[in-house]
Amino acid sequence: MNTHFKDAWYHLRHAGSHLGRGLREELQPAERKARELTGRERPPEPSRREKMRRNIRGVEHEAKRRSRDAVRDARKRMS
Repeated sequence: MNTHFKDAWYHLRHAGSHLGRGLREELQPAERKARELTGRERPPEPSRREKMRRNIRGVEHEAKRRSRDAVRDARKRMS
């Protein structure tokens, strides 16, 4: 009998998560409209391309900083 309760709880949790996702999806247009009317719009999420560009810029800046530090250390050792 215990396995039946475990299965029932599993399915109940699964149904609850689907209910939450469905409600969010259905209410998204109403939320967007309410935010527009109140002036509390969310900033748009960056696209995949923008995220990649930002990541590449960060890597470039880190590489520049490391190379400058290496040159500075080498100059100190030489003098």
